[in-house]
Formats: sequence, C-alpha cells, structure tokens
Amino acid sequence: MQISRRTQADRTAATRTALIAAGRRLFAEHGFAGVGTEAIVRDAAVSRGALYHHFGDKTELFAAVLADVEGEVTTQLAAAVDAEAEADFVTLMMASLQAWLDACQRAEVRRIVLIDGPSVLGWARWRDICQPHILGLIEHVLAQGMRDGTLSPLPARPLAHLLLAVADEAALYISAAPDPTAARQDMETTIRPLVEALIHH
Repeated sequence: MQISRRTQADRTAATRTALIAAGRRLFAEHGFAGVGTEAIVRDAAVSRGALYHHFGDKTELFAAVLADVEGEVTTQLAAAVDAEAEADFVTLMMASLQAWLDACQRAEVRRIVLIDGPSVLGWARWRDICQPHILGLIEHVLAQGMRDGTLSPLPARPLAHLLLAVADEAALYISAAPDPTAARQDMETTIRPLVEALIHH
C-alpha cells in the first residue's frame, strides 16, 4: 500500500514537472497568447485531463511557470550576492543588478516574467508571485548594510521596493532598445550613482 502511494505521488510529481517544463519552453518561444492547451499537453506527453487536474486552466499553469522561473532567477541572484559577500555595498548591489540583467537576456525570463506576467495575471497577482523572491533578497542586503553602518538609516522595505522597480524598469528599457548593449551600459552608468548615494557619510 505504501509503495503504491509513493508510486502515485511520483507519477503526480512527474506529470506536474512535465507540464511546467513544457509551459516554460512554449510560453518563452511563443508567448502566452500564442500557445494553446493542445500544444502544451502534446509537448508534455500527458493528457488534457492531466493539465486541468493539476492546474485548472492555462492561466494557472502560467502562474506556476512564472513562479518556477522567478525562483530560479532568485537562486542565481543569491549566488551572485554570495560570491561578492566580502565586497563593499556598491560592488555587491551592482553585481546583483548585473546578474538580474544577465538573467533578463534569456527569452523565458524576458517574455514570461517581464512581458506576459503582468498582462496575463494582472499586476497584483504578478507582484504577489514575483516580489517575495527577489524583494526579500534586496531587503536582506539593505538591512545588513544599515546594521554595519555602511548605509544611511532608511526604512529597508520601502527602499527595497524602489530598488526593485529600478531593476525591473532597467530590464524593460534594455530589452526594448534598438541597441541593447549600449542601453545596458547607459543604464548601469546611471544606476551606480543612485546606489552610491545610499552610502552613509
């Protein structure tokens, strides 16, 4: 009985994983509106019933895909922060920004997180899925800087929201620019003084 239940749980997890993986590939390549449920279940090699059983509809699958992509990006940003753990605050923040902009060069992040996310799920739900991941990371870095006296004593949470907005807008600006390389250089040059202004003098 126990083996049977475990096997069923494994099958359930495998089906869910296959659907999310198929969604990531297809939503990244064609966008949410350009992907039908038939294409998703065919790519995942599961039945249409399995899609509805696990997610209810295509929008709920998209929400799970968004959370999956966002979680992966946050792991990459956390690794960038860890790699610069001994660096000064400005270096740490700029390394985090660069890791974010690197991630946004990937089609799945740009399309799923930045473009389709807010329009498919609505701004409020998009924020609910994305913010807990990266917002917590930014807030942690800010709080640490304030504790050790590096940063001016400002409320960490609203400041984290502002910096997150800067990072999101930077990614959108670069992705829409005719020359993304030049746009990224300009954006990094512009953001650095904003980060430096947070240093406590």
